[in-house]
Amino acid sequence: MDPELEAFVSMVPRVDLTDPDAARKNYAMAAAARPAPDTATMDVEDRTVPADPEVAVRIYRPRPAQGAVVWLHGGGFVMGDLDTEHLWATRIAEGSGAVVISVDYRRSPENPFPAALDDIYAVLAWAAGNANELGIDPERIAVGGHSAGAGLAAQVALRARDRHGPPVRFQLLNEPELDDRQQTWSQRNFTDTPWIDRDVVTASWRHYLGSAPGTPEAAPARAADLSGLPPAYIATAEFDPNRDEAIEYGLRLLQAGVSVELHQWPGTFHGSQAIQSAEVSQRQVAALGAVLRRALAR
Repeated sequence: MDPELEAFVSMVPRVDLTDPDAARKNYAMAAAARPAPDTATMDVEDRTVPADPEVAVRIYRPRPAQGAVVWLHGGGFVMGDLDTEHLWATRIAEGSGAVVISVDYRRSPENPFPAALDDIYAVLAWAAGNANELGIDPERIAVGGHSAGAGLAAQVALRARDRHGPPVRFQLLNEPELDDRQQTWSQRNFTDTPWIDRDVVTASWRHYLGSAPGTPEAAPARAADLSGLPPAYIATAEFDPNRDEAIEYGLRLLQAGVSVELHQWPGTFHGSQAIQSAEVSQRQVAALGAVLRRALAR
């Protein structure tokens, strides 16, 4: 463990998804306790995307801006919303110079798969279809997110490819949750890691899938064909149950002819970039912005 992060491990709360409402409340309280980000260098606007049902989004527009990213919060498909993601969306906008469209997708277990994916795909189509109004280039729209949000970003990239939908320029996958089968070494062995462990991931997939079996559309690691997908940046944490499935997904993308930057952060755990006093966390967040800036500038 990175020494700076190790000092905080005893203070990191354990996620428990047994009671989704309680988990959401705790997640929101932790987010609210952080200092509010400075948004003076950008315009922030709440909008509603026409869909069935409508989808709330929060748009962060740096001055000046280049390209856009449909951004998806983490939270195990269960927790998180526009407010809990406010700090991270602000940092992504600052670091990348991109217009960030943060999506308040429907959460599980009340709305299992494919509700969240449907919401996100509707926002992607809306962003591409209203690019002039939004002041963005429809050919420079990325998708990205943290954890379950990164898994959803991979899902929407696959759907856009398979449905010949809006072009996705890039996928920014930070510690993605990709495989409900949980058969990798890290999933089988990380049973007591900080913040989340194997049991938390199991509960997350149970809530997301409901009574339905895992499918390639819901769990991207199950997809047999990864060709034709947009280039990707995949970041993994060393002590994370999701680590190996993300690395394997990156290798399979490469083997399918997709350009991939794969970054394994040593000494980190899932979500540890929230500990911003640690130097490695600062580098993780800075890398996300820098990678997105380069991808949207090409």
